[in-house]
Amino acid sequence: MLAALLLARGRVVSDARMSTLLWGWEPPATSGAQIYTYMSRLRKLLGDEVAIERRPPGYALRAPRSTVDLIDFERLAERGRAELAAGRNREASALLGQALGLWRGTGISGVTDHLAEAELPRLEEARMHVLERRIEADLALGRHERLTAELTGLVAEYPLREKLRAQLMTALYRCGRQAEALRSYHEGRDVLADQLGIDPGETLGSTYHAVLVGKLGPGAGSGGPGADAYDDAPRPSTLPADVEELIGREAELASMQKQLTPVPDGGGPRGLLVTGMAGVGKTALAVRAAHAAARHYPDGQLFAELTTADGTPRSVRDVLTMLLRALGAVPELADTSGGVGGTDGSYDDRTCLDELIRLYRIRTAGKRLLVVLDGAVDSGQLEPLVPGSPEATVLITSRARLPRVTQARTTVLTPLEDDAALDLLVSVAGRAQLLADPAAAQALLARCGGLPLALRVVGSRLAARPRWPAAWLANRLAEPSTRLRELSYGGLDVRGALLTSLRQLPRHTGRTLMCLAGLGTEPFRAETAARCLAEPESTAERRLERLVDAALLDICGVDRLGRPLYRFHELVLLFSRSLGSARAEPART
Repeated sequence: MLAALLLARGRVVSDARMSTLLWGWEPPATSGAQIYTYMSRLRKLLGDEVAIERRPPGYALRAPRSTVDLIDFERLAERGRAELAAGRNREASALLGQALGLWRGTGISGVTDHLAEAELPRLEEARMHVLERRIEADLALGRHERLTAELTGLVAEYPLREKLRAQLMTALYRCGRQAEALRSYHEGRDVLADQLGIDPGETLGSTYHAVLVGKLGPGAGSGGPGADAYDDAPRPSTLPADVEELIGREAELASMQKQLTPVPDGGGPRGLLVTGMAGVGKTALAVRAAHAAARHYPDGQLFAELTTADGTPRSVRDVLTMLLRALGAVPELADTSGGVGGTDGSYDDRTCLDELIRLYRIRTAGKRLLVVLDGAVDSGQLEPLVPGSPEATVLITSRARLPRVTQARTTVLTPLEDDAALDLLVSVAGRAQLLADPAAAQALLARCGGLPLALRVVGSRLAARPRWPAAWLANRLAEPSTRLRELSYGGLDVRGALLTSLRQLPRHTGRTLMCLAGLGTEPFRAETAARCLAEPESTAERRLERLVDAALLDICGVDRLGRPLYRFHELVLLFSRSLGSARAEPART
């Protein structure tokens, strides 16, 4: 609903229009009351500086001192178009690039399908027009060599946009690749005929003719004085959206910001490692620290996920390909089908990977880059992804301790203390329900064990049901056997997060957890674990250390003889017990 009001740009959105955007053609009988309730909640959330006014037949939003990225995008786009029309290509490219930089993923993501269907096509078309104009300015500046990579990907994604294909043909021709430019035209002609039953239009046809007769000029500044080098390209920034507030991690964030500040003559690539159990907030801290330190890395900030949603490690080759594309290079050895090979098909997997690593080293050489590698499984996965430049910094998150990460400074995240846990819960759920029943609030904190992911699940469930008392959810979480099932909401899932940790370990680890679950949350020694596992103490100790390295077990101290004491987090203990009841031990990966 907030998105619908913002997209109206101060105009009135009628109740009927709002109902259609929220529920489509079959709204609930209580739609009017629900809209009224949502408006009241929005007013409270947005505060006094934003006014949501009732103007029959609907509502209008006024936020004179606020910024909206769509309005900023359109303002920059209009300025860029004016500069392009005036022939000031360098200024046009910069302004249009800034406008496109405001886009992070799909426009208005997270809204209802009905709102997306009504508004997204218009927004996407506006983005594509700005993109085509920015490429037009870059071609005029002689930047055709670095544009070929970007345009190749765009034409593959939008095969029916003739202007993009014409721009690709222009870039290829100016790079001395006339045959490839002609092949791109014939491919486009076939696509248009097959899908639309039409011939190429004037733009594509005239570009084809210019290639044939050799009249497609090299572009202003190409190869001569003032030509733009790769260093003049817009700096890549693929970081996820910044988090507004990071509760309970102020000390860790301050320390990481200090470590991320470049030191003159530091020498060698610097690495930072953030580790801790699943759901403890490693990625949120890393992203917040990366955004805060972005000004120190003017050549770009890159982000790559090293595992899939189920915890399976991504191939190094896929990650390198993604990073290289962000750096403006599309490796010719990597194709979308998953095969490898040069033009003669002579490359094997090892050759392809070596070539990708070499190209990555070239592209990152001498660059002041910040590379965030999220969800590393082991040190071997990281080595090819660390830039060789001493000016670059790598920020790694991992549930494992990764002892072999070169020069890594480690930040270990533990569950939040009670005060910080309460602050986080209040920030998500709001104060009303929690202050109304302090005993229930304390019970909720105890059930979550200070784990930020669990607290966000609980807070989100309370926020979604503002009329329900906190005691209702506290009672549902009281039963240990069903607590993990309750700690799942809206894509947040504590058991699923713990399961990904287990999937990255050998197959027998699930049995180890089930056997040790009987020890409860009290500290225990390796000797005690050996009796539970019916194994020698040395073997049991190795298994325990592996669980510690995977953040599924904690070392909480030592006994009077100096032997380590181990302890389960309460939610990990419940997870271990659930493995036995569900008979769901994951396969080895």
